Amino acid sequence: MEKRVAVLPGDGIGPEVTEAAVKVLEVIGRRFSHTFHVSYGSIGGAAVDLFSNPLPAETVTLCESSDAVLLGAVGGPKWDNNSSELRPEKGLLAIRKHFDLFANLRPVKAVPSLLHASPLKEEVAKDVDMLIVRELTGGLYFGEPSRRTDKSAVDSLVYTREEIERIVERSFEIARLRSGKVASVDKANVLESSKLWRQIVEEKKKAYPDVEVEHMLVDSTAMKLITNPAQFDVIVTENMFGDILSDEASVITGSLGVLPSASMGHDGFGLYEPVHGSAPEIAGLGLANPAAAILSVAMMLHYSFNMKAEAAAIEEAVNTVFEDGFYTADLVEPGQRVLSTREWTSKVLDELDVQSVSNSIMFSYV
Repeated sequence: MEKRVAVLPGDGIGPEVTEAAVKVLEVIGRRFSHTFHVSYGSIGGAAVDLFSNPLPAETVTLCESSDAVLLGAVGGPKWDNNSSELRPEKGLLAIRKHFDLFANLRPVKAVPSLLHASPLKEEVAKDVDMLIVRELTGGLYFGEPSRRTDKSAVDSLVYTREEIERIVERSFEIARLRSGKVASVDKANVLESSKLWRQIVEEKKKAYPDVEVEHMLVDSTAMKLITNPAQFDVIVTENMFGDILSDEASVITGSLGVLPSASMGHDGFGLYEPVHGSAPEIAGLGLANPAAAILSVAMMLHYSFNMKAEAAAIEEAVNTVFEDGFYTADLVEPGQRVLSTREWTSKVLDELDVQSVSNSIMFSYV
């Protein structure tokens, strides 16, 4: 099978972690006899420096001719004083909007060998396996009017029925493939947009009688993510709430460096990126954890290319490297050796080679 992948390294540690992810993709291609055509484009601050535009037309064209997009990270203090239109984050918002990537999927799953890095007690974190489904192209971040003066500021939280229906349906469909539980998170005791959200969830759940639905307020959800996170299977919520809750949930794993994400549209096309930011303070030092970017490739293979065995191979390799006690700087305990970004990536590549040899031996005895 042949697929075209647009790689947008972005800013800070983005180029380092996407380099690692592409190496893993190349190994998967050789092992499973796929051809991945990888092309590079600019986004974020790097694009502002080169093109005076956080999302240049050239990048949009590249992505339009690709089957999926792998993104590193955007932003950094270098561009903090730029005008609003030249902020790196504008590029990320614009690419989501251009491709109508309305569904953001963020898995949060506890890894036994990483529980030492979680701020939660092991008995609280050990059984966590949730997926946060965040609406990505509507709500407060895109609403109009949006303006600011020295004396006041206005932001608008706007949602249409269609925007809510499609993200709710996506969450129900995903829940059917998991444990069949959806927690719909809103602020229906205050916000009119949340009242409409809850109304539509009630309407839509009738078509999914096999899915258990619970309505939860965002503030109580934030508390329960810390006190009893294992109760959640699928969480679906609007844009800003999803942004905040998914970052909160990320601490359960011990590091943002191990969390991938997918931003999906209707047709299987998706943008895949690690949850962590650009971390400019460690850029170029070899300290970045590439696990989230590598696992984002696994999500790309699973969701956009329907290559489930290939995705599982990556996940298994990453987990094995952690189980063998190899960590980057964000996860080490005192006395443990710190592996650089490239050293840790090499461990994953080696593990994928070991899997390949093992599978060949097993096949020869069948």
